Amino acid sequence: MDAGDNMSAQPADLAQLGRVRFVLIETSLSANMGAVARAMKTMGLMQLCLVRPRQALDAEALARAAGADDLLARARVCASLEEALTGCRLVIGSSARARSLAWPEVDPAGCAERLLENAAEAEVALLLGRERSGLTNDELSHCHFLTRIPANPDYSSLNIAAAAQVFAYELRRVALRGQLGAARAGEPAPASGPFSAGAPRSDLATADEMASFYGHLEQTMTRIGFADPDQSSTLRRRLRRLFNRARPDRTELNILRGILSAAEGRKHPDRFRR
Repeated sequence: MDAGDNMSAQPADLAQLGRVRFVLIETSLSANMGAVARAMKTMGLMQLCLVRPRQALDAEALARAAGADDLLARARVCASLEEALTGCRLVIGSSARARSLAWPEVDPAGCAERLLENAAEAEVALLLGRERSGLTNDELSHCHFLTRIPANPDYSSLNIAAAAQVFAYELRRVALRGQLGAARAGEPAPASGPFSAGAPRSDLATADEMASFYGHLEQTMTRIGFADPDQSSTLRRRLRRLFNRARPDRTELNILRGILSAAEGRKHPDRFRR
């Protein structure tokens, strides 16, 4: 039995998988893009975004896709990471490297659980970096969590398609666990899935809304003399980590932006006088 036959025998309502994007950043080899597409399709994942790929999708990509060429044909090619993350309310980045600035981490199973519980309400994304160097610190600052595959520390080199297969498998396993758990209980699977610790908030700010806020924050810090734009990269990452951890909703984000506008002098206290 091949992967397609096995998938057709599984419960059909796996809608949350359809809201999970795999985002590849500056992939060097077209063959790897094709292999990632194959890894995704075998597990029922269909959203592939390519950020500034180094090669065009060619015959080698189609050969490595091995029947997932429809997924490649639908793949979005984006000029920036911000564009690729538009509309996403949760972003998790995969990295094998330890970082000097600690970031909240989840293992691959926890990564799948968090992505799927949030996918009950909105689009989510998993970032996979360059084959040789992974994600930059600035790219990581777009993420709410970091995930890593616990590979052999003496030989942790893992091909990007192999890594994608691990995460795709965990996503399908968790989705099916939710389906099968509900079936055993004799009840329909709830929208948020039994793997969710609680109902996801439906009003969370999206990645593009947060990016706009971060731009406003950095502009304000410069204008009021709080930060030197050429010397504050670590400060920017720390602030992004703070707000990514808080995960503000749209109302909270509007309040924060109003405070920034006031700090810039765009609002005057006289407006409160009666």
